[in-house]
This record gives sequence, structure tokens and C-alpha cells, in this order.
Amino acid sequence: MIRHSRLRFAALAGLLVLGLAAAGCGGEPGSPTVQKAAATDPGNPWALAGATQGSGPSGPRAGVPDGPLRAENGDGGEMDRLALNALADLQDYWGVEYSKFFKGTFQPVDRFISWDARAPQDQAVSFCKSSTYRMVNAAYCKLDKTIGWDRGKLLPLVTDKYGPMAVVMVLAHEYGHSLQSQARLNGFFTPELVLEQQADCFAGVFLRHAAEGNSAHFTLDTTKGLNGVLGATVAVRDHDPEGKNNSHGSAFERVTAVQLGWQEGTESCKTIDRKEIKQRRGGLPDSFEEGDKENQLPVDQPSLDTVAQALGRIYPVPQPPRYDYSGVAAACPKNAAAEPVSYCPAKNTIGTDVPRLSGRANVSGADEPLSAMVAGNYDAFLVFISRYALAVEKDRNMPLSGPETAGLRTACLSGVITTKLSDPNSDPRLTSGDLDSAVSGLLSDGLAAADVDGKVVPSGYERLEAFRTGVLDGEGACLSSYK
Repeated sequence: MIRHSRLRFAALAGLLVLGLAAAGCGGEPGSPTVQKAAATDPGNPWALAGATQGSGPSGPRAGVPDGPLRAENGDGGEMDRLALNALADLQDYWGVEYSKFFKGTFQPVDRFISWDARAPQDQAVSFCKSSTYRMVNAAYCKLDKTIGWDRGKLLPLVTDKYGPMAVVMVLAHEYGHSLQSQARLNGFFTPELVLEQQADCFAGVFLRHAAEGNSAHFTLDTTKGLNGVLGATVAVRDHDPEGKNNSHGSAFERVTAVQLGWQEGTESCKTIDRKEIKQRRGGLPDSFEEGDKENQLPVDQPSLDTVAQALGRIYPVPQPPRYDYSGVAAACPKNAAAEPVSYCPAKNTIGTDVPRLSGRANVSGADEPLSAMVAGNYDAFLVFISRYALAVEKDRNMPLSGPETAGLRTACLSGVITTKLSDPNSDPRLTSGDLDSAVSGLLSDGLAAADVDGKVVPSGYERLEAFRTGVLDGEGACLSSYK
């Protein structure tokens, strides 16, 4: 976040696509029939029918025999079984659902290739007319209609960091490319961004199918398991906002695409095109402007004062909160203090531990391979902004306790403020990378989605959905969605 500049969403790489041949096709999973059956509350698309697994097992089902698929060059080990069982469930799912949305007959992918990127060069095989030597990747190849994956480095790393369902997400995305190709959803000149966003969306639909308990080999809980899936989605982003090869969209955009599939089904995925993506981006920045990189605001008291002044202009209240930079409001009579920023409604005070808040701008592990942690100052500023949102809610006589209501409403209103800060005349003004930093923080600990007592819902999906609602749909949607 800097003065007189914009923020862009750091682009997320699509789930590991191999070059032009692999990326040139798209796909889709999902089913509106599942979506309609799933909604127990029409006003809450997150609610699931049947045995909702907020917590519990997430990953391969115990005692279920492996599916019938086999991979060329496979070793029959845990990673290959995980990948092939995911592909078997995807194949079964789309064998039923394909004709509901597309013309023609479903043609399942029937050739799979596994390799170990650690293997010596003389043991490498060919995938998509390329050697698999040191190829840490997973992809769908349009040239010969195959799906391949690295069982040696990539799948173990994804599993270790984000759980086995993140591997299912990877393969659901790649299978989506196969569906795009055979359904002829797009033309020769369709941007890769459209193909990748569609594939993310379709993967989201299949994840919903698994969360409903309808996947033969897998279960997915909607807290830790789904949080891991979204973490993997964030991790494989395009890191350089100005990169010439960026084509998959930002963390914010990719998570949004997954959520579209989860909530609205396959038809919403089919509507993703250039116009839809442009509309979804609105006026939010998607590239750096001159001076953005050099003029990032430090997370210190002068900068927080600048942000506070902007908040007063965006959401003026008759009695503005007092700011205490000596620490959190520990002497608040009724409400628990939340580190590193808290709001005390009894004293109308926002207390901030500035050094601890500053630490959120340089998170540890952000430079590790496949990290979902995104370094940047906006995660810190967003937590500060969210406590001001609580002051606005107090002024409007809204309840401030309850993570499912007040906490998510606060995240949503923080999203509204985020959009306001992207205005060309805003000072300070969001810059490229800020939204991805916010997404990372909301997914990791969700402090910007905390109620007045610092309590947050355990589902990162819900926290991100609330923020996204505010960014894209505005205040009215926040107030109607989180009462």
C-alpha cells in the first residue's frame, strides 16, 4: 500500500500447467443439480446438505479399493494411487454430468503418465513431447490427450504442505482442461487466463461434490481440508505482477473462480470469458504503476495515522475512535483484547501493538517453495482497517460479537474499504500485490475476520468469501449477508 498508487492482485499460476500444449485446453467440473440439492439455506450457498463436515476426516477414504486406472511409468506407490483414484472419481463424476451441460458424448482421459523429477536423465520419459527430466509439474496435454504428474517431488510437496485433497484439486483442474477441449468451449484466440479461470471454477464444483460425501475415494471437510486446498491454490500463483508469462490470475481471482464453481455450479464456469473477468476485476488494479515498488508504506505509526485519516473519509462516524499505539486495549471492560490490534467499544478505542502488526508485512516462509504466505504490508493494514470497521458497526448499533455474524461482516466491510482505497484519488492508494497479501492473511489466521473478542470462524473459505463479497458487491451485500 503506497501513496498515490494502485494495488494489484499478484497473479496465481494456474494449477501447474505445462507450456502452450498443456495450457491450450480447458475444462469444467460441477453440477447445478448438486448445487441445488446442497443448499440447506437459500441465503447461504456455503451450507451443505447431508453430513456437513466442518471438521473430521479429509483425504482418502479408509478401506476403499483403488480404482481401475493405471499410469504409464508408474511405481504403484502412494502418490500414484492418490492421483489415479482422484482421476477415477473425476471420470465417474463427469461420465454422469457431462451430457447435462455439453453436447456430444463424454470422452474420458484414458492415458496417464507418471514420472519422478528426481530420477537421472536416462530414466526420464516423454510427456507432451518434452522430457520429464527435472520436470516438477502436473498437466493436461492437449496434443495427445494425456494427464501427467511428477510423483517424486511435486505431489509429495503439495501433500505435505496442504494435504492430499490439494492433489485432488490439482488433478480436478487438469481434468477440467480435458473437458474444455472436448466440449469446445473456447476458440483458438481465447486467452489462457480464461481457460485457467474456468478450470479453477470447475475444480471448485468437483470439490463441492466431494464435500457432499459423493466422491467414492475421498472426503473433504470444510475447514482444515478446504483451507489446505485454497492454500495450494494461492501457492501456485504468478509471483511477478509484470511477468510476461502471467496467465492464471491473482490469488484473489483464482480463489474467486473456485468459489464460483462451489457455489453456483458448472453453468457459472461456462460463463467465464474476457468480459466476465474484466467485470469481476472492476476498477481494481492489476499491474504496478510507476513508483509503486519503491514507495511502499512502512507499517509504523505515521502510516497508520494516514490510513486512519483515509478511513475517516471513507466511513465517517460522529464519534471517531481514539487510536492508542502503545498496545492493544487491555483494559477493555467486557471484550477480550485481540493481538496485534483490538477495538474496545466501551472506550471507542483502537489499540495497536505496532511492532507486532508490522511483523505481518514480512511473514516467515513466504519465500519457501509452494508457500501460501504472501509478504506485503496490506495484510497488516487490513487487520487495522477491520478494527475500524467494528467502530462503524458499533455506530450503527450492530452486534459486535459472534464470528459467524460480526466477524464475517467485519471482513466484508473491510473488503468494501479495500475497494475504496483503490480509487485513483485515494491517499494512501492500493498497489499491486496487496489483495494477494490480504487473501494470504485471511486464509492463514483470519484476524481481519475476527469479531470484537478476536474470535474467527475456522473456515478460511468463509472468511475469504466474506471479504470477496465486500470487494465485489459492496456494503449492501455485507449488511444483508451477515446479520
